[in-house]
Amino acid sequence: MKKFNVVFVGGGSTYTPDMMELMCLVKETFPVKKIVLYDNDEERQEPIGQYGEVLFREYYPELEEYVYTTDKATAFKDMDFAFVQIRAGGLPMREQDEKIPLKYGVIGQETCGPGGFAYGIRSVLAMKDLIEDIRRYSPDTWILNYSNPAAIVAEACKLLFPDDHRIINICDMPIDIMDVFCPLAEKKRQDVEPRYFGLNHFGWFTALYDKETGEDVLPKILQELLSGNASDKLGFTAKNDDYWNFTFNHLEKMVKDYPYSLPNTYMQYYLYPQEMVEHSDPNYTRANYVMDNREKNVFAYCREIVKLGKMKGTKHDLDLRYGENADNETEKASVANNDAHATYIIELAESLAYNKHDIFLLMVKNDGVIPNVEEGMMLEVACRVGSYGAQPLAYGPIGTFEKGLLESQYAYEKLTVEATLEGSYQKCLQALAVNRTVVDTDLAKTILDEYIEANGQYFPTFS
Repeated sequence: MKKFNVVFVGGGSTYTPDMMELMCLVKETFPVKKIVLYDNDEERQEPIGQYGEVLFREYYPELEEYVYTTDKATAFKDMDFAFVQIRAGGLPMREQDEKIPLKYGVIGQETCGPGGFAYGIRSVLAMKDLIEDIRRYSPDTWILNYSNPAAIVAEACKLLFPDDHRIINICDMPIDIMDVFCPLAEKKRQDVEPRYFGLNHFGWFTALYDKETGEDVLPKILQELLSGNASDKLGFTAKNDDYWNFTFNHLEKMVKDYPYSLPNTYMQYYLYPQEMVEHSDPNYTRANYVMDNREKNVFAYCREIVKLGKMKGTKHDLDLRYGENADNETEKASVANNDAHATYIIELAESLAYNKHDIFLLMVKNDGVIPNVEEGMMLEVACRVGSYGAQPLAYGPIGTFEKGLLESQYAYEKLTVEATLEGSYQKCLQALAVNRTVVDTDLAKTILDEYIEANGQYFPTFS
């Protein structure tokens, strides 16, 4: 079996440790000979890179080479796969993205509304440079991109690299939704084949077919959500993260208002913008929560392992956490249920590497997939994936309500990308004004001007 070279771009990401652990757990089915971590922030990457040294020494001794670096040639040369998860501007800029619009009663969120707009501008510029660098050293590597806001990044990739079918833009949120709600039909995500359409963070499940029987189990899931008992059955009230507790409970409300499909959870920002603003704390946003919790916890975890110099025989032992001796049901999770973020990108890499023809929800250009929306729109739909890349499944025409929402949202995404590449203040203003969470032109202008000042060198010069 061929062994692959893999680079994690954004090696300092808090998601990188999960992905590296999963590489150890799937080494029999997706063997690699070289793993590289790359980040332009050496200080941030250092503890995660050191953690990887301990991890791979103990759990992947057959790995031929492991390195973490800030050097592009070292990172990108002769790679088979690049797993990309960069955050242009880091969490401090995410905090600004979220807090600036909340001052004016507008949604402050990482990928939706004005926050997604500001983050999108930074990401487009960073991804352009990054892909050019990767292609300089590895012309044929598969670039699997998680970087947000994925819809805007996908639109930019389409315009900047129109003939490069080896760039695939993905998101784990639909997979998270399937993982959470499939148990309402007594199924796991791996048991069903999804039918889904929309834009990234802006779409709907319309079927979930049982792979064995062909039965669509989505109606049963919707019925459970309509009954009002789903939250208790799934244990949301036991979660200690109020944001996700609220989000998944809120999905019940969306299904009650629109009971014919299962929406992406991010639709709450567009369908109930005022409620989402009221639920937000303008002084302590999701960015603050992530910095105070996940970020601190992940780096503390890595530093603890580096200090111990080992994982085996400690509470961090992978065999105890994911193996036969796991001490609770959560830790008994199979590799497939490890972490949706890590799992999904590696499942996709396996389907590409071994021509498995599995179904994934990916962002692809509309070329007749949905005939009654704009051609070229970067849709998120079910695709069959093999060594040829991603082949979208034809969906068919969609309803007037969804068509109207998609076309408006896509106009915002397209204008954001064009504004970034052209340095157009006018298109920035148009993008924010057409976004459902803003609408008002004077408000859009106020938020835009403050973003330009706050982002400084991260933004192009707009005129």
